[in-house]
Amino acid sequence: MSPIPTLGWSVKYSILFHIKKENNIKNAFSNKDMSSADPISTLSPYRYINLETLKRNGEGVTTTVWFTIDGRKINVVTRNQTGKVKRLRNNPNVRLAPCGIRGHLKGQWFNGEASFANPEELNNALSLRNNKYGLRARLAGILSRTKGQLVGIIISLDGVR
Repeated sequence: MSPIPTLGWSVKYSILFHIKKENNIKNAFSNKDMSSADPISTLSPYRYINLETLKRNGEGVTTTVWFTIDGRKINVVTRNQTGKVKRLRNNPNVRLAPCGIRGHLKGQWFNGEASFANPEELNNALSLRNNKYGLRARLAGILSRTKGQLVGIIISLDGVR
């Protein structure tokens, strides 16, 4: 009978690291019972959301964006020549989920319907965005000027009144 081979410390560490990482990912989602949670209160602690808009062929395109909450609505400020605005003109149905800066999901998806803000709503959304994101929001506004005029997107989530 041959002896059982021993694993080196680096292999043991690697295995333990991956098991711990996998458990952390599972626990991050299982600890939060989002099935009955209010979508607005679920999204409020986050700085970014993944906004999924639909192409004409029905294929979803996900974009990580800043957002603000105004009452029971989600506000997103962007420019009128961006792809998400073009897609929303064709289909107002969206999905969104909390995420990190690189788009890694941090919660469940919520369905909603988007509409474009009137000038008063846009000014309110800009004010909320500047309060939440500060100097970064102002710099982003300056750096994105080549993408057209500012546009406000107001998202009403399904089941939220």
